[in-house]
Amino acid sequence: MEQEESKSYSRRFILILVTVATFLNPFTGSAINLALPAIGGEFSADAATLAWVTSAYLLASVIFLLPAGRLGDSRGKVTVFLAGIVVYTAGSLLTILTPTMDLLLVCRFIQGMGGAMIYANSVALITHLYPPGERGYAIGLNTTAVYAGLSLGPFLGGALTQFLGWRSIFIVTALLAVPVLFYAGKFPAFLNERQREHFDVAGLILSSALILCLFLGLAWVTTPTGATLLAAALVLGAVFFRVERGRQNPLLPVTLLEKNRVFAASNAAALINYSATFAVGFLLSLYLQYIRGYEPVAAGTLLLLQPIVQVFVAPVAGRLADRMQPGLVASVGMGITAVGLFGFSLLGETTPIAAILALLVLLGVGLGIFSSPNTTAIMGCVEKRYYGSASAMVAMMRSLGMMLSMGAVLVVFAVIMGSTTVTPAIFPEFLASLRLIFLAFAVLSAFGVLLSLRRNKC
Repeated sequence: MEQEESKSYSRRFILILVTVATFLNPFTGSAINLALPAIGGEFSADAATLAWVTSAYLLASVIFLLPAGRLGDSRGKVTVFLAGIVVYTAGSLLTILTPTMDLLLVCRFIQGMGGAMIYANSVALITHLYPPGERGYAIGLNTTAVYAGLSLGPFLGGALTQFLGWRSIFIVTALLAVPVLFYAGKFPAFLNERQREHFDVAGLILSSALILCLFLGLAWVTTPTGATLLAAALVLGAVFFRVERGRQNPLLPVTLLEKNRVFAASNAAALINYSATFAVGFLLSLYLQYIRGYEPVAAGTLLLLQPIVQVFVAPVAGRLADRMQPGLVASVGMGITAVGLFGFSLLGETTPIAAILALLVLLGVGLGIFSSPNTTAIMGCVEKRYYGSASAMVAMMRSLGMMLSMGAVLVVFAVIMGSTTVTPAIFPEFLASLRLIFLAFAVLSAFGVLLSLRRNKC
């Protein structure tokens, strides 16, 4: 059947369409960071409110990733993927017209829903399209799109904001989505297989409440309310796992986590990797500007080195994952990342810039080697009927890791520096916080290497 359909579609063309869609989120997310001052000026928004421009998107993504994955398995991966493009584009177009800050946050939440539908099924589509032996390279190219979005976002976001206004970022986002929708009919029918399973509504309600409590708890971690919310998240987590364990078609693939060692260990490795690395750019940006006196553009240019390295390394790592055990390749990548993070834990006021650039290259190599092989390991050890759920879990671990990474930063900053603005008077405390965080991230990554190495072949 698939051989007959191969005459009417191009695998490479489908991969390009999926990769373009994958590019949207990191590009928009990194570009809009450069537009936050302009948005704050237009809507007279404070820093806390501006933080929700990113947080609203992230919250929606985490809430809807697992449901979108299950819907892809039961209602068709292409159907949900394309619906995600429509929702994401609608959110972008509405953002262009929004007259208030509150509506902007609503639009970002809508974009987050669409982004979840895209990401929960993009890797599943690639996995279904490419057989073992070719899959790693295809996933590597898709991963490269993420790094390319992170690299181009700051440059284009700054230029678009300066010359055309911040709303132009979302015009570009909408335009990028047009080709995917225009060629929607090119997706072959076998990619849209449906199982028509019962959807887990109870799981959706419980997981949404759990994620909301966890998200807000991390945001307010230094307050009694934050502690209460985190405690509620623990209780909800236990209830959610117990409920999902007893369901025939659960939102969370509990059976896979309990019985498939490779799946469980690979997802845990992904969570550890993103938890240990997502805040690196944020921390180094502060270090370069506060301690070293760099202007924002100069600091941003230096930090581009890491994602640029990842763009070149990820496809090579994908090829290696096709020829070697993916889990082993990913473990090597995480080990290199741990070394880079330990190097950053030694930062001082006079650390040579050449040393910082070398560590950024090392980190870029490590992350590039880890990401696509780890994803290949996850997708290669599950049955086709679980591709949507497995793809959603990959994206879920990434988003949860982002939350935990920034949560760790907030806790350390609050304990060591309090709520004081960063000034020369507290630079020693700031550097101490920086070193402690990087050291903790390095130790976490080292533990991740040990966990990753325990994976067995499927």
